[in-house]
Amino acid sequence: MVVPLACLHLQEIMNYFTYKATQTVLYQLYEMNPPAYTWLYNYLVVNDAKEGVHFLRTLSKERQDLAERVMVTRLHLYGRWIKKCDHTKMYERISNENLELMRERLMETVVWPTDDTNTSDKQD
Repeated sequence: MVVPLACLHLQEIMNYFTYKATQTVLYQLYEMNPPAYTWLYNYLVVNDAKEGVHFLRTLSKERQDLAERVMVTRLHLYGRWIKKCDHTKMYERISNENLELMRERLMETVVWPTDDTNTSDKQD
């Protein structure tokens, strides 16, 4: 089965938000529920939160309450990010940067003619 490249990038983003949500929940538990913090910390030593769906699936089998908390936090963090990210501005910025990079590369590779008109007149 071939997975489209766009799906891989989307999965990376989802995995990142799973990781950030797990870190957020871990911090909250440190402040509010030390036993749950210790349990989740020890769980993270063995299980990688960057594995996204697999991580949440196994966490829900161990501690459904923490898995749900991570999932809710993940959605909340994504919602905050999407509001802060102006996608039109980001598209324009990437487009302009690409154009500038291509322009720089073109200027590096173009062989400019030398001003031979003045030297040829003097030789005659």
